[in-house]
Amino acid sequence: MEDLPDSGTLPRTKPAFDQDPHRVREITERNLEAAIGREVRNFRRQQGMTVADLANITGLSIGMLSKIENGNTSPSLTTLQVLSHAFSVPVTAFFRSYEERREAQHVRAGEHIEIERRGTRSGHQYNLLGHIGSNSSGVVVEPYIITLTTESDTFPAFQHEGLELLYMLEGEVDYRHGDQIYSLKPGDSLFFDADAPHGPEGLVKLPARYLSVISYPQG
Repeated sequence: MEDLPDSGTLPRTKPAFDQDPHRVREITERNLEAAIGREVRNFRRQQGMTVADLANITGLSIGMLSKIENGNTSPSLTTLQVLSHAFSVPVTAFFRSYEERREAQHVRAGEHIEIERRGTRSGHQYNLLGHIGSNSSGVVVEPYIITLTTESDTFPAFQHEGLELLYMLEGEVDYRHGDQIYSLKPGDSLFFDADAPHGPEGLVKLPARYLSVISYPQG
C-alpha cells in the first residue's frame, strides 16, 4: 500500500484564502440599495458595457451610476425605468436578489433519504443529507452518508465531474484515487478531483461509514 505523497499533504504554513467564512456582511450589503446596485452591475457586465457606455445610453452621469452600483444612493423609479430600457429587462429585475429566498434544509437523524447511485449495484448504501437545486452560488453540492457492509463490493472506478470530500466516520477502507491508495480510518479525510478514477479498493474493517460531499458547477 502506498503512502500519501508529499504533494498531497496539507501545507505546514497557514494558507491564505480569499474568503473569510466567519466574515459578517456590512449592513449596507443587506439593504435594498446594495441589492439594486449589484443587479445593475451584473446586467451591465453581461451586456459588455462599461460605466461610460451606460452613461452615454441612459444620459445618467458616470458618478451617479457608480453610486448606484455601489449601493450608495437610492435610485428613483424614473432612473430605474431608464436603466430597465437600457438593459431590456423589467424594472422588477433589479429587486430579484433582494427578494430571493435563501434555502436551508434540516434533516433529523434517521430521516435522510436512501437513493440509488452508480455504486448501489455494488452494495453501497447512499443516504442523501439534503439538496438545494438552482441557487445564486452557481455550484451544486450533494452531501451523502455512504455505508459499506459485508454485502458491499469494492469499486475503485467511479468518475464524475467536480470535487469530492470524504470524511471517515466508522470502520476502515483502503480508498483509491488515480494511482494512489489511502488508508482511511475514523477522523481521516480525503479531498480530491473526482474526474480521476476513485473508490474503495479494500474493505478493511466493516461496517464502514463515511461522509461524502460532492460539488460541481450548476448546469
